[in-house]
Amino acid sequence: MKPITIIKVGGKIVEQPDTLNQLLNDFARIPGDKLLVHGGGRSATQMATRLGIETKMIDGRRVTDSEMLQVVTMVYGGLVNKNIVAQLQSRGINALGLTGADMNVIQSHRRPANPIDFGFVGDVDKVDGNQLNNIISQGIVPVMAPLTHDRQGSLLNTNADTIAGEVAKALTPYYDVTLIYCFEKAGVLADENDDNSVIPHITHEDFLRLKDEGVIQGGMIPKLQNSFDAIEQGVTQVIITKADAIGSDAGTKITK
Repeated sequence: MKPITIIKVGGKIVEQPDTLNQLLNDFARIPGDKLLVHGGGRSATQMATRLGIETKMIDGRRVTDSEMLQVVTMVYGGLVNKNIVAQLQSRGINALGLTGADMNVIQSHRRPANPIDFGFVGDVDKVDGNQLNNIISQGIVPVMAPLTHDRQGSLLNTNADTIAGEVAKALTPYYDVTLIYCFEKAGVLADENDDNSVIPHITHEDFLRLKDEGVIQGGMIPKLQNSFDAIEQGVTQVIITKADAIGSDAGTKITK
C-alpha cells in the first residue's frame, strides 16, 4: 500500500508565525500523500477574551457553551484553518480546509453531561475514510480543523489528538499510515524537565508502568492512549516528537 503521513500539530505551534512557518516548510517537504490536523486553543481563548466571553476550563479541557462554540468555529474553522491553507498554497501544496461537517467526513455525538457537562463537545463516532481517500487520491492535501458534527445540524468542538487518531485508523484500508503527533516537547520524556530524556520506543506495558509511577501524566496520557489505540487498529507507526524534528529520526516511536 502507498504510504501516507498524518501530522497533528498543537495550537502553540500554529499560532506563532515563526514556528508555523518552519512547520509548514517541513510539512511541504514530506514526500507522497499527507494530511494535517491542527489545534488552536490559545487563539480561541484570546478571541473569546477580546469578545468579552469567559473561557471555562475543567481539568484542562474547554467547556464549550453556545457562545464559545461560535468562537471556536470562527477560530478553528476560519482563522487558523484558512491561514494554514493559504500558507500551504504558497508552498505549492494544493490544500483543502475541512471540518468534520464538510462532506460528512467526521460524525460525532455530544458528550454526555454526566458527570461533567462540557457543552458542545463531540466524541467521534465515524470517520469516512473513503471520502478522505477520494480527496487525497486527487493530489489534494486535507487540513482538518478540530470541529465535527452530529448530523442534527450542530457543530461540536472535538479534541484534535482524537481526530488525528480516528482519521489515521479510517485511512488504514487505503494506506500504510504513519501518524506523527508534534508539539513543543522532544517526545515522551523520562524527566519532563529534561528535553534530552526522550524515551525512544515505548510499549503499552511501559506506558502503563510509567503512568502508575507518575512519569507520564497530564495531556500525554490521552495522546499515548490514542496512539496505542491507533496501532491496534492498523496504523503502522505513531511518532511523538518536536515540531521542528519532522522528517528526522528524533522522538518517541510506537509500533506493533
